[in-house]
Amino acid sequence: MRKHRSPASFSAGVEPGKDCRMPVRTLSLAEAAMKTPAFQRYIGIDYSGAKTPEASLKGLRVYLSNGTEPPEEQLPPPSPRKYWSRQELAEWLLQRLAEPIPSLVGIDHGFSFPLRYFEKYQLPPNWDYFLDDFQEHWPTDSKYTYVEFIRDGVAGKGAERCGSSTWRRVSEQRCGAKSVFHFDVPGSAAKSTHAGIPWLRYLRRRLRTQVHFWPFDGWVVPEGRSVLAEAYPSLWAKQYPTEGRTPDQHDAYVLAAQLSNLDRSGELGAVFEPELAPQHHMLGLLEGWILGVS
Repeated sequence: MRKHRSPASFSAGVEPGKDCRMPVRTLSLAEAAMKTPAFQRYIGIDYSGAKTPEASLKGLRVYLSNGTEPPEEQLPPPSPRKYWSRQELAEWLLQRLAEPIPSLVGIDHGFSFPLRYFEKYQLPPNWDYFLDDFQEHWPTDSKYTYVEFIRDGVAGKGAERCGSSTWRRVSEQRCGAKSVFHFDVPGSAAKSTHAGIPWLRYLRRRLRTQVHFWPFDGWVVPEGRSVLAEAYPSLWAKQYPTEGRTPDQHDAYVLAAQLSNLDRSGELGAVFEPELAPQHHMLGLLEGWILGVS
């Protein structure tokens, strides 16, 4: 039986009052031509936890940038539905990430939970175990299942795996993001997180050897490997004019554009390996980390 480090052995101290966003700069075309990017494709996803997995969601948007090309919105496969569903998006990502094209994907929902959650439910500090355990209690990838159904006890076993809105991951504390348990407030990713984590499990079970789930598979990304990472557009949105896009479209656009810019500027390595205290490096392997926070 594999031995696990106890969750209580992690420390989550954070220096208060510090702006922990990593500074970035816009790259000129001349500079971009001199860099050797690690990826060939950049995908930004503005997620939505609304309705059910098969429902058409206006707030679920996807933008993709190939190389140095500006990001373009990706529409769902032809169907009676106008917008993406979470199920369609997961299946589309599975196809894209299985292709031999190194891709960097940023999604704006939490990939894991705070240390307090692992301690309360005495879970081993293992992300794969967490994914299985969470989906068992919060099967939000099941047909016709609303997040609210599980919150209200109509489906699943959510009452056995809930958390407090005062619990925040270290990366959330450092950038001022709300807790993944802070439901029903503007700017919260709680609902999208609870809807999205089972789909991370779906991709993980099928792409484990092909995709680096950052930072759970390690802070250092192997050369040539596609990456799936948690990224919040609010860190960079003001750097890009909206140009007529809706807020949801703009968030997805910003992620694709910024991931491309970071790669071509040579700054992506520092973003993947932020300077953190040793205990935060260890804790990030369990709680996850928001790309761009240091």
